[in-house]
Amino acid sequence: MGQMQTLTSADGHTFEAYEAAPPSGDAQRSGSLVVIQEIFGVNAHIREVADGFAAAGYRVLAPALFDRVERGISLGYSGADMMQGVELARGKLKREDALKDLQATIEAAGSQGPVGIVGYCFGGLMSWLAACQLSGLSCAVSYYGGGVAGELGQKPTVPVMFHFAAEDAHISQDDVALVQKAQPESPLFVYPADHGFNCNHRATYDAAASETALGRTLDFFNDHLN
Repeated sequence: MGQMQTLTSADGHTFEAYEAAPPSGDAQRSGSLVVIQEIFGVNAHIREVADGFAAAGYRVLAPALFDRVERGISLGYSGADMMQGVELARGKLKREDALKDLQATIEAAGSQGPVGIVGYCFGGLMSWLAACQLSGLSCAVSYYGGGVAGELGQKPTVPVMFHFAAEDAHISQDDVALVQKAQPESPLFVYPADHGFNCNHRATYDAAASETALGRTLDFFNDHLN
């Protein structure tokens, strides 16, 4: 189990971040990870993701990016929560503010060595943008990041890995092909699954795809952080 801590961005905004550390007595890997939320906030699933990476030996921070517009957001995956999440991520939260908070989180994580970043859905896009615009990162992983194909004019400064789903109604395979063409040096995987396949709180969860993607992600982090 992790705990919440308060971080401060360069513009003075304070926000919460869920921190998870390796179990007491276990060896800690070199470096730390930043986990970026979906549109549902730092909810039970994102905390579980952070705990999982901590169990693998990393110190993890998961910033509450929605604190910019409404504090304490932790949504489920029902229709009403989905609509609220979309409104917060696309209508109320300014992308430049989210990037400020990610930069502050990276700097906090960097006190213990190199930093990797991984994001899911909305977080997958933000992970890509962080790889292109922010400092202090060693690598980035993007899971089914909607909107990445529209941001390919930017260039990452660190290695990036992409995970997409073949049955994703939110991200077309044409868009996946655009990402692959623009980033031929970046490992990109497409799974026979749907959007959100990593989340065991969703009906679209796919255990096989989730396990395979996690293994590849951990190998990627091991290569670039240790």
